[in-house]
Amino acid sequence: MDNPVCRLTGAEFPLFAFSHCRDVVAAVSKAGGFGVLGATRFSPDQLEEELAWIDAHVEGAPYGVDVIVPETIDPRVAAMADNAARAAAIDPRYAEFAADLLAQYGIDANRTVAPLRERMGITPENGMALMEVAFRHPIRLIANALGIAPPEMIAEGKRRGVAVAALVGAKEHALRQAEAGVDIIVAQGGEAGGHCGEVSTLVLIPEVVRALGKAGYDTPVLAAGGIMTGGQMAAMMAAGAQGAWTGSVWLATPESEASEAFRQKMVAARSRDTVRSRSRTGKPARQLRTAWHEAWDGETGPGTLPMPLMGMISEPAFARIERAAEAGNAQARDLVSYFVGQGVGLVEDVRPARAVVQAFREEFVEAAMRLAGSLG
Repeated sequence: MDNPVCRLTGAEFPLFAFSHCRDVVAAVSKAGGFGVLGATRFSPDQLEEELAWIDAHVEGAPYGVDVIVPETIDPRVAAMADNAARAAAIDPRYAEFAADLLAQYGIDANRTVAPLRERMGITPENGMALMEVAFRHPIRLIANALGIAPPEMIAEGKRRGVAVAALVGAKEHALRQAEAGVDIIVAQGGEAGGHCGEVSTLVLIPEVVRALGKAGYDTPVLAAGGIMTGGQMAAMMAAGAQGAWTGSVWLATPESEASEAFRQKMVAARSRDTVRSRSRTGKPARQLRTAWHEAWDGETGPGTLPMPLMGMISEPAFARIERAAEAGNAQARDLVSYFVGQGVGLVEDVRPARAVVQAFREEFVEAAMRLAGSLG
């Protein structure tokens, strides 16, 4: 395919695969899609190792990196300089609440808050450090979420010829990003896994494309949110997008970072089995619904903490849940969860990443031919 997104990134087929797993990134890019490594779970040193591995295994195919440099920080945490200070600021009742919940499922947990390693967690300074690492590698795209892409990212992208993308959930956000100078806008609907807004993909894509055109911007748009098939990708491109940004579909591959327990739950899940909740990161994020979300979001819960404090409670808890499930605790399996979109209802089996790319390409062509055939 040949469109502005493909020319900007070198993608053969504009199927962008967001994943926290380097194996997925390499497999997708080698299959003709475009793998994007989600960097937020790594420290700068760890990201360096991951990208060096991708460089050695991607066989020259283009790939990208997604970081999070939040534009705004909750005033309650703005003055906290490190993870030790953040951990010390968390009321002990949050760790107690998490431990009591896990105990109901036969899982032992700490009743105190253990600080994350330094340089870990979603903060502006950590995001900027990850950005610096990413630019030391032959990436073709760098993406940012949770606000306007930093001026440093845009300037360095232009200097290096690396496309800068930004995720948005509303047309006004897209206009701000275009004004800031990003090269690609990823318009992500509320169906998406992870951090997302409330507007559906079907509405958001034409709304963003129309708003950008009326404002005089020719910034290309990638559609995101609930896209699990090549037919959906074709539909979004018919609505004005120039490709698809996908995430959840790659979790149902053996290469992904997801546990076997979670992949099994994906296959069994319905689209109605996800929830948009603050109970994992502190910001609204869609994930597979379990008793964890019902407890934290319910009337008897302590409420949620701002980012990144909530993650300091939830991530150690979910790590314990995964370990317990893998060790054979059947109750723990009920709590196994991860960020996943409403498209989970379309997951019927677990397939290799390369097979998913091929299916997208075939389904895309079939959908395009049906549409062309309907015109006579």
